[in-house]
Amino acid sequence: MLFPTRCPECAREVRAEFADSAVHDLTCPHCGAEFCVLVRKHKFEVLFDLGTRALMDGYAREAVATFAAALERFFEFYVRAAVLERMADSETDFEGALAALDGTWKHVSAQSERQLGMFALAYLLREGRAPDFLTPQALGSEFRNRVVHRGALPRREEVEAYAARVFALIDRLLTELGEGAAHAALAQEAEFAAHLARLPGHVTAVFEEHPGMFRARRFGGDVPGKAAPDKAAPDSPRNDAQAFARALAERGPGLDHLLREHFLKEPFRKGGGDRS
Repeated sequence: MLFPTRCPECAREVRAEFADSAVHDLTCPHCGAEFCVLVRKHKFEVLFDLGTRALMDGYAREAVATFAAALERFFEFYVRAAVLERMADSETDFEGALAALDGTWKHVSAQSERQLGMFALAYLLREGRAPDFLTPQALGSEFRNRVVHRGALPRREEVEAYAARVFALIDRLLTELGEGAAHAALAQEAEFAAHLARLPGHVTAVFEEHPGMFRARRFGGDVPGKAAPDKAAPDSPRNDAQAFARALAERGPGLDHLLREHFLKEPFRKGGGDRS
């Protein structure tokens, strides 16, 4: 899916396609300027937002597949955050910890069941309790498989219920991660820094913060008006059944604005400081 950005030279709109790496090397079709857009957003966030956009546009079946992918990628995000957080207390430097994590993840990168197992262990080690929420019923696995693998055509209300289930679980686990999620964010910043170091001097780098379903509160900290999740009741989701509906009403317009119009950006010239 495309998102709009603006050329830092001529300020005219350029359409870019979301990239796996969140790094987008672009050439303005209007003035020919080369620039690089780095989106501070993790893959699970992008996928969930794209699923929401598909749901809003009436593509129910496509939305289910995208929400399912968002949940899988969030489990990877959680593993990365938890492992890097744990290794931060050791004598291993961050680059070494990241390399060890990447090397380990390669063993399960093509097998979703093994990835789920890694998440379950990471959750147990971090929270001190079993992830009892990983049941087929809690994850909506039967519905997902019926739609994704057996070609069922779901009703919109079924998709909304599935999206609400995924949203509640991700939001709860993000809250439990708290500041620990910053370790995964730091890994993304390290990837950005490595890419920036390879850019020619004439290329302008643009960092962007996009609105989204999970972007209203950046990872960590308390949610105004809400209590922390109950450690003694792991089966109880922190959000009620209407959490996704409320988030959609509050943040959907911003998401729609992102994919159709404009958004905030923070450009700077490599080696030349900030630009307004």
